[in-house]
Amino acid sequence: MFAVPLALLAAGTVGWFSLGKETRGLLATVPTNRNLLFWSQTQRDAAFRAMDRISLLAKWHTAQPGPSPRPLIEGAPLKLPLDVDAYLTSQHGAALLILQGGKLRLERYGLGFDGGGRWTSFSVAKSFTSTLVGAALKEGLIKSMDDKVSAYLPDMKGSAYDDVSVRQLLTMTSGVAWNEDYDDPKSDVARFNNHVPEPGVDALVSYMRKLPRAAPPGERWNYSTGETNLVGVMLMAAIQKPLAQYLQEKIWQPVGMQQEATWLLSKTGKEISGCCLQASPRDFARFGQFILEGAKVGGEPLVPEGWLHEATHKQADIGQPGRGYGYQWWTYDDGSVAARGIFGQGIFIDPKRQLVIVTNSDWTKAGSANNPQYAEREAMYQTVQKAVDDEAAAR
Repeated sequence: MFAVPLALLAAGTVGWFSLGKETRGLLATVPTNRNLLFWSQTQRDAAFRAMDRISLLAKWHTAQPGPSPRPLIEGAPLKLPLDVDAYLTSQHGAALLILQGGKLRLERYGLGFDGGGRWTSFSVAKSFTSTLVGAALKEGLIKSMDDKVSAYLPDMKGSAYDDVSVRQLLTMTSGVAWNEDYDDPKSDVARFNNHVPEPGVDALVSYMRKLPRAAPPGERWNYSTGETNLVGVMLMAAIQKPLAQYLQEKIWQPVGMQQEATWLLSKTGKEISGCCLQASPRDFARFGQFILEGAKVGGEPLVPEGWLHEATHKQADIGQPGRGYGYQWWTYDDGSVAARGIFGQGIFIDPKRQLVIVTNSDWTKAGSANNPQYAEREAMYQTVQKAVDDEAAAR
């Protein structure tokens, strides 16, 4: 995802024990491979909680919290027919939080992590980026979901993206070829961050504008982190400010997040909008609750009327019964919706049950295909839903 120098830092200039435990852990197991998809689990365990601790590993922008964080009110513990500690061990999980009815009903940590730290999100960040696109639409900085991408990114003119709309980019139905195979070192998702751009052209734009067309726009869904990164570059062109600053202005402070968030930067100094937002598990939960409550700030929707419903409901068929894809959200036909990131990051939202579930993990595999840890997490979601239903029926 980003370059890792072979030698990071001479720790002799700073007392080893004056460093935070996350930084010490990272330095003790620092990855030498340039691509995190191929780090060892030990390296990932240390790095996922410390992506933003050493600027030679990666650079970032920060979204600061406001002075009055939204309280997370403790609720009665939710009775689950589930050994939570065993579940976390099986998931290689760092955090599991359940909000239900607006109250915190379960909070458990693992891997030596706790609620005071930040954990990386990977593609969970896509759903934050989508929400910021909605905010820009509400402000009129993006005029229409049917605008062409090249209207905001002139360097895309003449490419396969010239005829692609903002809507098609958000739903990943551009029809442009992209390979998201996390196990293949030659896939686009593994190679694009190492692309050397032409002088004066954004590195991502330089890579994406060379991709060939595989299908007409709007006709085929194909999961593409590169496209969400392109959404972010387009959004920054429209708002004329860094994404982390917009996040701070529109969500982080108004919604009442408690801790700062960091967003890692590409080699051209822009936030990697399809990935790499670091935040505390409680703040991820606050974001889920914000979406559950209609993405409102001070009673006013942050996004245009009807837009959030579209964003969190099926806009594209992904070839899985009962599932779909919205505007950078994974949808379920029962009305639930999820933000999902590789290696087990997630925010699951069930409006019917007023339920938000946050997971931070370091799975053995990056993706969900043929991954028993993914299937186990989906089963956990269903177990929690049933527990909420059983509790309501017993009242």
